Amino acid sequence: MLDTRDQSASFTARSRQVPIEQGERAPQPGKSAVSLDDFLRDARFDPNDPVALGELLARLIERGYDRAPSVPLPGQGETLARWRALAAVGACDLGLVKLFEGHTDALAILAELDGPMPPTASRWGVWAAEAPHARVRVINEGIQKVSGDGAQVRLSGTKAWCSGAQALTHALVTAWRDDEPVLAALALDQSSISIDTSKWQAVGMQATASADVTFNDTVATLVGGSYAYLRRPGFWHGGAGIAACWYGAAAQIGRTLRDACARQADAHRLAHLGATDVALQSAAAVLRETAAWIDARPADDAQTRALRARLAVEQAANAVIEHATRALGAGPLCRNARFARALADLPVFLRQSHAERDLAALGERLFASGDTSAAPAPPRASSQTLAPWTL
Repeated sequence: MLDTRDQSASFTARSRQVPIEQGERAPQPGKSAVSLDDFLRDARFDPNDPVALGELLARLIERGYDRAPSVPLPGQGETLARWRALAAVGACDLGLVKLFEGHTDALAILAELDGPMPPTASRWGVWAAEAPHARVRVINEGIQKVSGDGAQVRLSGTKAWCSGAQALTHALVTAWRDDEPVLAALALDQSSISIDTSKWQAVGMQATASADVTFNDTVATLVGGSYAYLRRPGFWHGGAGIAACWYGAAAQIGRTLRDACARQADAHRLAHLGATDVALQSAAAVLRETAAWIDARPADDAQTRALRARLAVEQAANAVIEHATRALGAGPLCRNARFARALADLPVFLRQSHAERDLAALGERLFASGDTSAAPAPPRASSQTLAPWTL
């Protein structure tokens, strides 16, 4: 499996440093003296409180756990180390990793698109949902750049599904300019911004407090040109990274089953544990292969690989949920708060996948491209024919 260990993963991986001008903050000596796994193991917070979740995110960022070496940028040779970090935070708490992943994705986007330099200790989100009833538009564009960054613009409209809006200081927001999609960076302390969490009635992922955020002539800075956010290679690198978050939570649920078997095992529990191991090991193998492919071909279109990884982990996570709950019954669901919360959170987070639509998209890409890495192999000239998906 990915090395998430009992609470989180240990990260001592070598990291290629990225120049400051490409989006990395200067190292802060002493901030990361404690490893990420130790920090997460010792963290004490109320996982049901959005304020506490935001405070823990701030502590992670202040100690530099959001950057290399803990979280290297994707596609630079250590994508697997990045995903192990996300899996570790996911194993700790899914609400936390939802905010942490969004923040680290924002840093990666800013680096890839040469966006503005993130202020020290700033907490970022990426708000790119395009709900039919909520759209943000560029209503006024400046003619000069601001501090050497992109053009200054003003935004108007409402953005839905803004996770952690009350806990963050900055956001990357997709908007529309002349009917073309653009990405803009903005500070959230502007009086022209209003945050409404009243529609967020979720039980799972409750503490992420996703909001509708309304902008009224809000100052922002363009990041890249039209379509840059969607067409950059890193778009699918980030999409695959979400699967590492799911994996970390599923692995933690599996550990609860493993620990229960260590205390009291019977044939039925052991069968469920075996099925859980098969699911998690298979998903981990796909994630490792996908990370290696991204690092080997960082500029190539990774959509097929990302869809495959997401769908494989989604399938594995659903299998782990099924086996763990059938093996353990209602007891831990009622008396183990961490286990119960993960089983409420994970199905909600998994629905960030588009289910059969993503399966259809993967199948369409395989059919259109003739991808032989997963499609049936053509017959050989000899009398012996390879079976589909053969090794």
